[in-house]
Amino acid sequence: MKNRWLRIGALAGALFAINLVARAVANFAYGDDTDMQDRISLVFFGVVAVVLAVVAFRWGRDRVLGVWLADILGAVVIAGLATVVLGPAIYGANPVGGGAGEFFAQIWLYAGFSGGGVLFGYLLAVVLGKDFRSRQLAAYSQAKLSKPRRVVRR
Repeated sequence: MKNRWLRIGALAGALFAINLVARAVANFAYGDDTDMQDRISLVFFGVVAVVLAVVAFRWGRDRVLGVWLADILGAVVIAGLATVVLGPAIYGANPVGGGAGEFFAQIWLYAGFSGGGVLFGYLLAVVLGKDFRSRQLAAYSQAKLSKPRRVVRR
């Protein structure tokens, strides 16, 4: 159980660190250029999606779907709340300073890109036959084919 929470915390920390780096680049390199800051935020969401796709692909190979999906969901919720609430506060901005629309738009963007990344990673594992269930079914069929056929007397 300890290792499970460690995985969730490490993933949430990595996702939040990606956010902090993106905010630092947006604030210090492009202080007043809002178009460039918007592009950097989209790149940030894309990086989050890629990281979650890789994690879903890796964890989907070794664990049952329900276990790794719950772990990723927990990490995404923790990192999403930290990104939306703590991220702006660290750089001196009000998390809801842009209004409720901007606040909830960040939440929906984070949820959409995260869900898309996880879905892409898992579907790639399924298509390649590398997910846990496909590997179980392949091992079962191999075990059934390797046993000799029983002769039935009548």
